[in-house]
Amino acid sequence: MRQISTNEAPQAIGPYSQAIVANGLVYTSGQIALMPDGKMEDRGIEYQTKQVMKNLYYVLKAADSSFNHVIKTTIYLADMDDFAKVNEIYEHYFGDHKPARSTVAVKTLPKNALVEIECIAFADQNVDFG
Repeated sequence: MRQISTNEAPQAIGPYSQAIVANGLVYTSGQIALMPDGKMEDRGIEYQTKQVMKNLYYVLKAADSSFNHVIKTTIYLADMDDFAKVNEIYEHYFGDHKPARSTVAVKTLPKNALVEIECIAFADQNVDFG
């Protein structure tokens, strides 16, 4: 088991890791729209979703993985009315790769974020999906 930490994404705001690699898989902690310096701007769902995806990109990169190696994501939304907007941005980052996914509406998220996303991915960049 290996703990993942990168300064290119915000540090954990509690007693947990940005991600853990175990048995060839990367398990990311949920990412909200925090900047790497720990600040968060409330500029709407599009801005927050893009920042969440950037954070996930850097955490996956630190774990020797990428969006192309994600097998499952979970999205938490403060407002299900944002589903279509989040989907559009999410699709931009994943392209033709379509991991399994769950989307859940929640009452509140840490720091009153509008969206949080976590994922599970293969840790090996050379994995063959065939």
